Amino acid sequence: MNQETGLCASILDALRDPALFIGPDTRLRALNAPMRALLPGARLGDPLARALRSPDILGAVDRVVSGSGREMALWREAVPVERVFDVLVSPLDLNPEERTAVITFRDLTDAHRLDRVRTDFIANVSHELRTPLASLVGFIDTLQGAARSDCGAREKFLLIMGEQAARMSRLIDDLLCLSRVEQHEHRRPETPTDLVATVGHVVDGLSELARQRRVKLALDATQQVIVLGDRDELLRLVENLVGNAIKYGAGPSDESVVNISVVRDNANARLRVRDHGQGIPREHLPRLTERFYRGCGESVGGTGLGLALVKHIVARHRGRLAVTSEPGVGSCFEVSLPLA
Repeated sequence: MNQETGLCASILDALRDPALFIGPDTRLRALNAPMRALLPGARLGDPLARALRSPDILGAVDRVVSGSGREMALWREAVPVERVFDVLVSPLDLNPEERTAVITFRDLTDAHRLDRVRTDFIANVSHELRTPLASLVGFIDTLQGAARSDCGAREKFLLIMGEQAARMSRLIDDLLCLSRVEQHEHRRPETPTDLVATVGHVVDGLSELARQRRVKLALDATQQVIVLGDRDELLRLVENLVGNAIKYGAGPSDESVVNISVVRDNANARLRVRDHGQGIPREHLPRLTERFYRGCGESVGGTGLGLALVKHIVARHRGRLAVTSEPGVGSCFEVSLPLA
């Protein structure tokens, strides 16, 4: 290794982003640790084309070592996961007798993913609100026109309008709650909260819904379990899990049972909500916590944000969420939270 290459290698090692140094023959002379992790097949002395198969980048490299100024390119890596990089090829004239270049890779994956999520989020919200709004506008027009004097139609339409307005209210409420949780997700709650009392409060509040759906709520939580948490968020978490079990977990018998338990497990508290309903097909499991994803439960009429809220609340409390399900047997949602 000559003096110029050694100097460049030292500079590359100080960079956080993946970077490599090539000679005028486009062979690799130096690369830093992030670059080795990104291109594990890269070897010093090999042509760049052997480690990186990107016509755009290779073309930019050829032009730079031939005398052009710096050039930029975009590189997308599809496997093992999709990643996007902004690539900068800069000439480096360490030796007037040869033209070398430094190539740096800036990871844009998170930015692209956020843009896509933001776009999908706006599209989904618009879609979710458009349907109930269209229904309300249609019923109002009908009540102001043809059904003005029809008492039966008026009662029917007002009932549906109330349901649609309640649906929009739930959606907006869930969106606001999700926004608040995400805003403070980096800040872990520090208030001691009795998880058993929180779960008991939710079970009492949902008992009437369970009775209407002919579901029995069986709570197994006898001793106090204290976690560091935000009580309002934990209430929302338990409401979503137990509410989903009531709505989606109806079994074939006359009265289904939803088992709810809170136990200590070493340094964690474990909340388990198990139903004995139809279960969730395996292909739906990876997407359950996506926003607005309802899978096979669209007919129940939820907002599609409940499990997304659960995921973010669990993340803010530095916990873990596990889901197991078997079609025809039922589903089990388990939340693990650190004890106070």
